[in-house]
Amino acid sequence: MTIARLIAGRSDTVWTVHADDSVADAIALLAERRIGALPVTDGDGGVAGIFSERDVLYSLRRLGADLLTRKVGDVMTSPVVTVSPDQSALDALALMTKRRFRHLPVMDGGKMVAFISIGDLVKFRIERIEADAEAMRDYIQSA
Repeated sequence: MTIARLIAGRSDTVWTVHADDSVADAIALLAERRIGALPVTDGDGGVAGIFSERDVLYSLRRLGADLLTRKVGDVMTSPVVTVSPDQSALDALALMTKRRFRHLPVMDGGKMVAFISIGDLVKFRIERIEADAEAMRDYIQSA
């Protein structure tokens, strides 16, 4: 299955921040939306970085309370690793596992079209395994 199929029909809003936004505002958005990361947009539909819970923790240790007055661009993870809609979901899952991150922007023609999490990919994988197991049970019962 491709990433395009995985994200097809999604109506979820992709919440974003800009590099010039304050870290305090970005943290408030993470908490309000109960999400783990935000793509940091560059203004042209591209992605300049990712701001995640991990960025908050690592920066808080380094900067203390001054973190809240900083700009997202000062502490975001950059450069960004992305995937395209035509890549396979399993390749994206392998990439996330290998590189140890949990979110990927999906880019098409230089524009972000979706933001996927490792949870999205694990859910896909579980559904696929369950469908395969059901097909095998049906085959065995019909033999």
